[in-house]
This record gives sequence, structure tokens and C-alpha cells, in this order.
Amino acid sequence: MKPGHLLNRRRYLAVWLPWLPSDRLQARPACAEQADTAPESPEPPLVLVEKVKGALRLSAVSPDAARQGLEPGLTLADARARVPAVRAVPARPDADDRLLGELLIDFDRFSPMIALDPPHGLILDVTGCAHLFGGEAGLMKAVQDRLARAGLHHRCALTSTPQAARALARFGRGGILPCGAERPVLRRLSVRALELDERDDLALRRAGLKRLADLDDRPRASLAARFGADFPARLARILGDEDIRITPHRPPPPVYADRLFFDPISLDADVQAVLADLLQETTARLEEARLGGRVFEAIFYRTDGKIRRIGLSVARATRNVSSVARLYRERLAHLDHPLDPGFGFDQIRMVVRQVEALMPLQSSLEDAPDASVRLDELVDQLVARLGPEAVLRFQPHGSHIPERSAGWISARGTPTPVESPSDRDPEDPPLRPLHLFNPPQPVETMAEAPDGHPFRFRWRRQVHNVARAEGPERIAGEWWRAPGQKTRDYYRVEDTQGHRFWLFRQGAYGEDSPPRWFIHGLFA
Repeated sequence: MKPGHLLNRRRYLAVWLPWLPSDRLQARPACAEQADTAPESPEPPLVLVEKVKGALRLSAVSPDAARQGLEPGLTLADARARVPAVRAVPARPDADDRLLGELLIDFDRFSPMIALDPPHGLILDVTGCAHLFGGEAGLMKAVQDRLARAGLHHRCALTSTPQAARALARFGRGGILPCGAERPVLRRLSVRALELDERDDLALRRAGLKRLADLDDRPRASLAARFGADFPARLARILGDEDIRITPHRPPPPVYADRLFFDPISLDADVQAVLADLLQETTARLEEARLGGRVFEAIFYRTDGKIRRIGLSVARATRNVSSVARLYRERLAHLDHPLDPGFGFDQIRMVVRQVEALMPLQSSLEDAPDASVRLDELVDQLVARLGPEAVLRFQPHGSHIPERSAGWISARGTPTPVESPSDRDPEDPPLRPLHLFNPPQPVETMAEAPDGHPFRFRWRRQVHNVARAEGPERIAGEWWRAPGQKTRDYYRVEDTQGHRFWLFRQGAYGEDSPPRWFIHGLFA
């Protein structure tokens, strides 16, 4: 294998929890082998049972039960015949999955590219992450220490393909295999590492093929003819010859940066300084890729395992460190639930979730600032301070019904293009008032029948005499939304005091019920 190829290989860490169901039920400060003293009265061996075809069978056992000869698949009666003091507990696969899911979220601190590896395992793509922990040995130790503190038995392996790491963790002794030195160790694994079905596994053993080396020395064509076309690829992945990557539980961020602390930090000044440093690093990477960030997320990892994520979005893609740092100061200062460091943060990560192309811009010869840029900066500051739900703007909708022609959306929402009406003379009076009542307010009117405008109307106990009127503008109901909606005739009227109103008559004369008049808005 060429040295250059070795340098480009990815690195994967497999975590296997062989006794996860029993560990979930046995709360211990650390693994059994790390205990200083044995308990005075040892508990009976623990087994988890489930009903299979009407009989209770062992689905999982504890390490103590396994040492006494119990194994999954035995009936509970056989298990009690061998070990009368056995303690049986109903199996809870959903609780096991929930615990593994919590571990998946917690282990995001080691790498943003992490996936479930059932049963009872995780796979982490740790390429480019080991230097944060002092190398691969430091990373492995940090993972193992965290599992030990959670009271989980474990076995970990770090190799160059996910299948090789899984095989080494589950069918070998685990450990770290450097690039270029993996194949001899992996060849010594049992053929069970291929995880074939029972029939194919038995056929291999009957043929005297007990280790992967026995298969590796044989022609691939004959293996494919006997065990299927995908058999050579499976063997190559376990031996580290082929990498198919993992599918992380969430899409990896385009750009991110981490800071780990040997001594946890808790002061606001230290947190702000670290955020500024992380922003400096992420924006430098964005500049190299000619990208700008739209959505940023700071992730705070507490020493007790709790994780806090604080997101921030901007109207325009940016690489301005001082601007984003100022927005984060606003955001942290106005959180509904203030950032609680507990006993301190041992890691902080800055992630750029959404990026856009951002090419360098030439400065204008004129000094006039772009008003839209300043407006976006103001909106960014308000959103950081008040939250995205508190900063809204109008969004036009394609409807002739006035109360449905526009609505409120978040200031960070994506606008929907709406076909604009025909061009009007700027000197013409506005067709719609800026102030609308929702719902429209009823008024008492005196008007010509059947289609005349009102001469006088009473609104809020005050009588208004109409001096001028324009209309009607007829708007039919949207029959496809609510059948039976009545037609509206709108009038723009002005009273003798110079006040302008928008009135409409709902219904027509001659129908079963007489028409009613409403005021829908006020012109400025």
C-alpha cells in the first residue's frame, strides 16, 4: 500500500457494549474490574427474559450469570436448574435503545459523525478529531473513561474501516491498529467476524476455514461462487481494504471547530473569549472555501454530561467575526433559560450549519451605505435579543380577500414570491388602507339602494357624514374555501372632517337576509 494512500485514510472508532441490558439495571460507579472492594453480600446473577412461543427464555445475561454458564436462548426453567438463585427481570429492548440513543447524543462531543451500530454499539468517524485529545490513544482513553463512569462494560477498537473496527471490537480484543499494520491482526480473527448466517458459517468451518486468513489466501472468484457475489466485498471491508464510510445520525456540518479544556471553564468572560476564538477559526475556514455562514450553532458540553445548543441565524451570509460575536453576546444575555455551566464546560464547539457562496466584494467609490444591509443587521440584532418568534414581517398571499392577502411570518423566513398587481400612478390614492380591522367592525349606515354609497354612518357611537366616496369595488367570496360566502362591495369614503375610511356592504338587496355594512380599515 502506498504511503500517500495511508495518509488519506479515514479512521473509525467502534464502541461495543456487550452487557448493555444488564448494565442498565445494575447501577455501579464503574466497571466491575475497577471496583476496589467486593460487596459484602453479592447480588444473585441477573438475567433478562422474554416470552418466545409461550416459554420464557433468556434474552440477555449479566457478566456474573455468564460466568456461571448461563447464556441467551436458555429457558428460564433450565437457567434456574443450573443457578437456583438467579434473578429474572423482564427484558426492555425499548429502554436499551433509549439508553443507547442518549449515549449517541453524548458521544457527539468526540466527533460530529457518529452512527448507531446495532446491536448495542456505536461507530464514530474520528478522522481529524484525535489531535484534540492528544492523539488516538488519548481519544480512546477519553471514550473509555466516559463509559466507565457511566458503569458500562465496553470494548473499543480504532481502525481504518468501520467494518474492521466493528469486527475487532466484537470478535477480537479491541485496541488501536495503526494504518498499514492492520491486516496481520485482522487476518487472525475468526470467520465469525463475517457475521454470516448459520448455514454459511457452518459450511466454512466444515471446510476447515476457521480464520479470515484462510479466506484471504483463497481466490475471490471461488468464494463468490459459493457464498454470493457480495462475499468478497464483505471480506475486503473487514480486512481494511475497502471503506464504505458511515451514515451519521445527523448530516455533518460543513464547518466546525472544537475547544477542549483540561480545567473546565465557567466564567462568562472565558466563554465569550472561547466563542470569539472559535469564530475566528471557523470564519478562516469559510474564507478558504469562499463561503459565508448563515446559521451558526454553539454547543456547550458540561462536565456532568448535559449539552446545551444555542443557535444563531443571520440575514446575509457573513464571515465577520466581530458581528457574529456581538450577536452571540446579545443572544446569551437574553436567553429565557440562562446558560448554566454547572461545574463547568469541558468542551465548546462552534458549528456552521448552513453556508452560502460568498465571493469578495469590491468597495464602492461612493460612501453611501446600503440601506438593506443596515436593515438586515438591525433584524439580526433584534432576533438575537428577542428570539426569531418575536421579530415578524409581512408576507403577501395570493388572495383578493383583504384579511387573507397578507400575513405574518418570521423575519428569518423565506419569502414566497407573489405576483404584483398592475403598475399604478404614484399620485393615485392607495387602494388598500394600512390599518385593517380583523374582523371587520359593523356600522350603521344610510345609503342609496341597491348599489349606492353610504351618505352617513355611525361607528363607535359617532356619526360621520360622507363628503366624498369612490366605488364600488366588488370582491366575490372564495367559494373553494367556504361555499356560500357573500359578495362584498367596497367603498373608499371621506367624511366632512377629512377622515378616510374603507367600508363594504356584505350581501345584496333582495336576498333572504338584508345586507350588512362593515368598516374594514382606515386610510392614513
